[in-house]
Amino acid sequence: MPAGEIHMNDIGTQFRLTYKDQDSNAIDISSATVNQIMFQRPDATTFSKNMGFLTNGTDGIATYTTVSGDLNFPGIWAFQGYVGMPSGTWFSDITRFTVYENIYLGSLP
Repeated sequence: MPAGEIHMNDIGTQFRLTYKDQDSNAIDISSATVNQIMFQRPDATTFSKNMGFLTNGTDGIATYTTVSGDLNFPGIWAFQGYVGMPSGTWFSDITRFTVYENIYLGSLP
């Protein structure tokens, strides 16, 4: 995968979120009952996906790896994480990123 670029129909792109408290310390999210990432496409439509943990969640890091159909529009996208735990709920910062078009338009083998 080219460094720094995400392309339409990329599969296997990993998104990572680190949940932190007001002092910038990682929040232990291992007890999360909800761990989702919400994507907003350039046309303002949205969808969400369940996230996993990079390790076991004690480091505050949640991950999602794209599958077929996720990155289906070029343009400026946004994502935000949501984690729900018995002790509270948190939203991550909103992050914007660009999905670039591809030159190759034929059928892939």
